[in-house]
Amino acid sequence: MAFSTDENERKKYAIPMYEKRRKTDPIRYCNELIRKRFPVVAMVTQMYSLHQRIAVVLFASLLFLFISFVHAPNNEPRVIRVLVALCDNESQGIVPVPKKIGNGNDPANNLYWGCAYGVKTYFSNSPDWEVVQTFKTFSDQILERIVFRHRVSGTLMIADAWKGSLIKSCTKKYLQILAGTENDTIRFTRNGNSETLHPGAAHAAVYVGHDGLMDFSIESPPQHDGRSVREAIILACASKIYFKDVVKTAGAKPLLWTTNLMAPEAYSLKAALDGWIRSESDEQIRQRAAAAYSKYQHCSMSAAQRLFATGY
Repeated sequence: MAFSTDENERKKYAIPMYEKRRKTDPIRYCNELIRKRFPVVAMVTQMYSLHQRIAVVLFASLLFLFISFVHAPNNEPRVIRVLVALCDNESQGIVPVPKKIGNGNDPANNLYWGCAYGVKTYFSNSPDWEVVQTFKTFSDQILERIVFRHRVSGTLMIADAWKGSLIKSCTKKYLQILAGTENDTIRFTRNGNSETLHPGAAHAAVYVGHDGLMDFSIESPPQHDGRSVREAIILACASKIYFKDVVKTAGAKPLLWTTNLMAPEAYSLKAALDGWIRSESDEQIRQRAAAAYSKYQHCSMSAAQRLFATGY
């Protein structure tokens, strides 16, 4: 490359002055080049000694790492626990339903689990959710457990089908989850890898079924653990009236509950969770649930809006 012979250009780049030093004194050459091309950097390097410069660089690096950590997205998926007290003609104070769908020992055909609008079937058929793992006859109390995963957000939902005759135990467990005092460790396998959810991992907890608090009370209801506040969705008849005190004792936030008799079917739950996953407002979530209920129950939107409530 040929350099310009123009005097202004020679002064601009100072080629003659640097060319000799580049070969004989490269350190001085670099320092002079930096002072000319990057005056701000040169000023900083002149202000501090070598040790001080090293300390400044280390501090800046640590500060960058700290800021990156604080603002890094939380990759841990949000967790929803769903407890379904299976419909049971024999043990629950409900208006009897056909025997096949009202057997609290048969989750596959149960109104709240295996039927078309039951939690298992409805979410299994939804394109938004995938079944990660199914546990048959999970325990003496839980007849089936299904781990679902939301395909877009990665949200995990653990749904349990409780034996209908154990509705009181199911209700108490639900309140323990809300309070953060349950001690269950949940393990499952996804894509060949074992995963574990420790006690208190739930961000939201859902109850689906008959409102057992119409028939019994919970002695010494669980009290909040003083840590995370969990959001409660209770799809049961007049749940705001009957669950209000125990939910407050559990320290939970009532995201969605009901004011009157209702059908606790999964379309209302999915609509509410769609809004919850999108971080919509409580009122938007209520409206979603009401719209779904109005559609499937063929009732007016205003009636469905009156049925669902949020907050105390």
